[in-house]
Amino acid sequence: MAKSSARDSIKLTSVDELFSTEESRADSQREKVLEIPLSEISDFPNHPFKVKADEAMLEMADSVKQYGVLVPGLVRPKADGGYEMVAGHRRKKASELAGKETMPCIVRGLDDDAATIIMVDSNLQRESILLSEKAFAFKMKLEAMKRQAGRPSKEDNYSQVGNNFSTKTSSDELALQTGESKNQIFRYIRLTELILPILDMVDEKQIAFNPAVELSYLAENEQQDLYNTMQSEDCTPSLAQAQRMKKLSQDGRLNVDVIFSILTEEKPNQKEKFNIQRERIERFFPKNFTEKQKEDLIVQLLEGWYKKRQKEQER
Repeated sequence: MAKSSARDSIKLTSVDELFSTEESRADSQREKVLEIPLSEISDFPNHPFKVKADEAMLEMADSVKQYGVLVPGLVRPKADGGYEMVAGHRRKKASELAGKETMPCIVRGLDDDAATIIMVDSNLQRESILLSEKAFAFKMKLEAMKRQAGRPSKEDNYSQVGNNFSTKTSSDELALQTGESKNQIFRYIRLTELILPILDMVDEKQIAFNPAVELSYLAENEQQDLYNTMQSEDCTPSLAQAQRMKKLSQDGRLNVDVIFSILTEEKPNQKEKFNIQRERIERFFPKNFTEKQKEDLIVQLLEGWYKKRQKEQER
């Protein structure tokens, strides 16, 4: 009985293992490029980079249709099945537009923080990045780096002036990797505190970066009052005005009337503007008209009125 038990405990080498070479065993451990159905790939949670069907995307889709995806994406397996995109969101969108059903991808097991860092780094290489994309990307990567290092989430304060530490912090490392100063990284991250409509104005260059950083210190309801006032008065704050609003907010003295008073004061070197209350003319336009279409129509009507008046005077 004892001999039988001893025999059972012996693990015999399989035929495959017996004849496999060290090279083939190493090859089995290497990452492979697989054709994965697009339907099985979900987007990275809270992906900060916008994937738009713009002209550049349409050009990429044409390239994918003709040549396929030349650089594989990077995905990680999900616990409940399928895959999560880490790097390659634009290639996935282009593949969808090109009518493809699959996409070549490298499958790699990654934890949340490692995946976040790779996702951010792969997108920061792009030539054109919106300020909001950079802001949220820096915030996500910095938090991931802190967790990886076992540092507290409040290791650094998101301040305008930065901090001095005797030891190297995650933000020091991020500054070294990105080529941005530590202070500038914090200023980018401040933009994530803006409400979405104001952040969109920053991306569209209607509000400059420096005033936007100051406005990020306003409470959410104050930012909403500011946005409504900017829309109704067709104006945006200068850096000095943004700094004043920040100080008044910190003192608990900022309200919609104060915001209106600051925004409507004449700025230095400001050209005199001719303003029409929006409520007086809004009802004349189709609901889907953009601001540019409204402006063009007003100019067109004025030109027609002017030409008609000229003819009447010539009679």
